[in-house]
Amino acid sequence: MTKKDAAPSRAVRRKKRKLRKRAFFVLIPLLAIFVVAGYAGYLYFKADTVFSDSYVEEEEREKSPLRDAEVNPSIDNVSVLIMGVDANEHRDNSSNARTDALMLATFNKDEKSVNLLSIPRDSLVYIPEVGYESKINHAHAYGGPTATIETVENLLDIPVDYYVKVNFHAFVDVVDALNGINVDVPYEFKESNSMDKRDAIHLYEGNQKVNGEEALALARTRKLDNDIERGKRQQEIMSAVIKKATSVNSLLNYDNVLEAVGDNMTTNMTFSDMKTFISYGSKGTNLDINTHTLQGYDHQPGSTYYWALDQQALTETKAMLQQHLEISNPVVENGTSNEYAEPAAEDTTESENY
Repeated sequence: MTKKDAAPSRAVRRKKRKLRKRAFFVLIPLLAIFVVAGYAGYLYFKADTVFSDSYVEEEEREKSPLRDAEVNPSIDNVSVLIMGVDANEHRDNSSNARTDALMLATFNKDEKSVNLLSIPRDSLVYIPEVGYESKINHAHAYGGPTATIETVENLLDIPVDYYVKVNFHAFVDVVDALNGINVDVPYEFKESNSMDKRDAIHLYEGNQKVNGEEALALARTRKLDNDIERGKRQQEIMSAVIKKATSVNSLLNYDNVLEAVGDNMTTNMTFSDMKTFISYGSKGTNLDINTHTLQGYDHQPGSTYYWALDQQALTETKAMLQQHLEISNPVVENGTSNEYAEPAAEDTTESENY
């Protein structure tokens, strides 16, 4: 055997092993980067597709001093009206559904802050679509998102720049896609599920993890308290969803979340508009979320219950929102009033739970 044919020396073998280890430690991070980049690219493409499919061009509305210019969410303070409607396949009411949850979010670009205002569903307000006062949750049944937006603008004297409308299924599916959320259940109760099966959900008092149907039941129930407390619970549940969705552990669930949202959401925000909101949570700044509700009192002039708004508190809320959006106090020229007036007889058909 010649020297050339001899087996590699120990030094040579050690050198080769070191090279293989170095290659291993270099390739693994590169592979991880490619996987993460690939997954991120896939989610970006899917988000573009899903939210583009959810986009609905808003119906043309009459010119108003509240909307004197188009907004650009990348540079302007904006408002978003969030509508949770009581529509599902079982009820077959997609065309005349009412809003079971109504929240207005105002975003201040410089402060990186959000004011989240819960609007009680039984609030007695003027609805421009029909020309008389009724429960605010009826506005959507009278004229869809446009009628609801006009009602909120008339009530709060601020422009509503965007809206997002979701149904029961979106809420249930998103929570399930996140593998549940942690909430504080204030008391033991039974509630119908999303298909209106009576007492299908039974929750006990205390901090616990709930699935989508259970979270929906908690967001809807008001059997043992009132609509104001329900609005507070809805804000807490939304905060829990946001916290879970933005956690590192939920990154691999985004695919399912996108599916849940896309199948059950409509909005007048383009995907490009949505991307600008990422800046509110970027650059290491913690998003400051402040929750509010419209103050008022119980009012039942006949067989139908209403939440009559406290006018002084309403004035203060308007000023707070206008200041947050950095807009001047507009003069409403449509001749409507937010003062209480006797509602029309149509409201006597209000069902027990909705």
